[in-house]
Amino acid sequence: MPRTAPSRRGLLFGTAAVSAGALLTACTSNEPKQQEQSAGNTPAAADKPGKHVTIGFAGPQADHGWLNAINQNAKSRAAKYSDVTLEITEGSNDTAAQIGQVQTLINKKVDVLVILPADGKALTQVGLQAMRAGIPVVNLDRVFASPQAYRCWIGGDNYGMGLNAGTYIGEQLKDKPNAKVVELAGLDNLELTRQRTQGFDDALKNYPNITKVARQAADFTVESGQAKMAQLLQAQPAFDALWNHDDDQGVGALRAIAQAGRDDFLMVGGAGAKSAMDAIKTGTGVLKATVLYPPTMAASAIDLARALGQGKGVGGLAELEIPSSLTLYSAVVTKDNVDDYLPTGFN
Repeated sequence: MPRTAPSRRGLLFGTAAVSAGALLTACTSNEPKQQEQSAGNTPAAADKPGKHVTIGFAGPQADHGWLNAINQNAKSRAAKYSDVTLEITEGSNDTAAQIGQVQTLINKKVDVLVILPADGKALTQVGLQAMRAGIPVVNLDRVFASPQAYRCWIGGDNYGMGLNAGTYIGEQLKDKPNAKVVELAGLDNLELTRQRTQGFDDALKNYPNITKVARQAADFTVESGQAKMAQLLQAQPAFDALWNHDDDQGVGALRAIAQAGRDDFLMVGGAGAKSAMDAIKTGTGVLKATVLYPPTMAASAIDLARALGQGKGVGGLAELEIPSSLTLYSAVVTKDNVDDYLPTGFN
């Protein structure tokens, strides 16, 4: 990501609340008719069919569990609506190829574009091209370098992930003198990784008894998670908690932990994979929580694109237009609430 995402002081939505049923529903029917109409001439987008909208969807290659879940959420959400046609590209991590795919969608004159760029900075110009062509863009997660390149941004809260992971760990260890924690980060050349680490470090400042003694950067794969976790375990014979940025690489990290025979610390994951939630539910291993980075944002992006195409607003808000940004909340999933979030877990 070329810069930080839109302000966390914007609208914050939890994973459950970001489903279209909560996000884009008509005004409740228990209000008097006159009151409903007084909100303006542009009603909220409803589940019932309206004006037909063709949505172009362009994302990166689904070579990661979370990215695959993004694609699946977009497809399944669009299929719910009889008034939506989804034009979805193959997906590519090559920026030139993805730019070409978006340009093809522009040339097809789709009504709205949803773009999760492989590289936000590199795809900014094609976002601008779409907006200048009169096609509103919903920028998904990895933000473009210019707000002129999108009508609405929706995405996760990377800083909030780190903050909530650190706060959870801090509360578990607040009564332990000289507690030690380690961090298994993602790709250090990504801004999102730096944001997650910053949030984690800021949270730990509230717990003077806790020291972060080690950090390793992996690259969001099972193999890297296993290799880097093995290095951490060898370098740190004793610590109290681990925060792993990503549940995919966490599969490898858990393998390394099992191979080392370690169970003397608690582990917090990141993103919300189903495998992580299943492990949390059993309560028998080191993994005690995961901090969400919900792929349901793609379903919500389809809802927003549909509302834009129909000239509608968002249910529950007085504004006639959809917001310019939506930041999702990074909920902490534990054994106590895992059943609430299991339906959002991805493979």
